Amino acid sequence: MLTSRPYLARALYEWLLDNEQTPYIVVDAGKPDVKVPQQFVQNGQIVLNIAPAAVRDLMIDNAAVTFGARFSGQPMQVVVPMDALIAIYARENGVGMVFGQEPVMPNFSGGEEEELEEEGRPTLESVENRSENTSSKLSEPADEKKSDEAPNRPEKGKPSLRIVK
Repeated sequence: MLTSRPYLARALYEWLLDNEQTPYIVVDAGKPDVKVPQQFVQNGQIVLNIAPAAVRDLMIDNAAVTFGARFSGQPMQVVVPMDALIAIYARENGVGMVFGQEPVMPNFSGGEEEELEEEGRPTLESVENRSENTSSKLSEPADEKKSDEAPNRPEKGKPSLRIVK
């Protein structure tokens, strides 16, 4: 799936403008391909006003936020790749959204999934590809499992729901 960040950024931008708010973005200036005025970067981040009156030719596409603006009277083309966009919010009241790190979803053909397993993190897999080895990797260690487990719960088999009254 595509990242949701550009879709959310466009929607929040429009929503802020519809509510007569001034949209600001927070950018991680240390990410590759970020083009922002470095003299205004503080702690590796920069806050930019992206209101229609402050920028020209604003484009929020799936790859980046781009626009032209003047900083200290000097024109500049600003480029913010989507992975460098940290937040979008209203200047007036701070309402908006902070974007977290998006998880890397495995492709069930084996490529990305193998990378995640090497890092020791749980992985997602299709039910058809499920094996005993993978399910045991995701389960709790044996000592902890026995102490928290219900006494009549089966060790292996198909998961099921039980109605408790």
